Amino acid sequence: MKKKKPDNVVFDEESEKYTASLKPYATDLAAPAITTSDTAAWKNRNINAVNKHISAKYLELKAEYDAMIDQFEYNNLVYSAKFNFEPLVGYTYFLYRNKNEEAFLSVIAPHECNFDYLGTFRLNADKMWERITK
Repeated sequence: MKKKKPDNVVFDEESEKYTASLKPYATDLAAPAITTSDTAAWKNRNINAVNKHISAKYLELKAEYDAMIDQFEYNNLVYSAKFNFEPLVGYTYFLYRNKNEEAFLSVIAPHECNFDYLGTFRLNADKMWERITK
């Protein structure tokens, strides 16, 4: 049976060498004790910061999504409306509802007629309808 070295001696039995000088920490009995620091405050502070960041990003994405859904609905509404002309990019058009509750697109402004006005739209270069006013 091998004689065991005392606990205060840093000896690697595999290499059979004293390895105290190779350790990244102090091994002397007079060295300060190694203690774990309290990380609860750090964790809570960072969890709070991350939650705020994710919440802000979520609200930003939700607003973008809502705007995209609105744009989809406007395009669906205008493209499903009746019109007898080819709309030109960059021009403003007016959407109305007739007596049969069907939507139709017109170049006549709301102050020039008595139709049921739904909104003003402009066709952009991507062939998407942008709502200008209600």
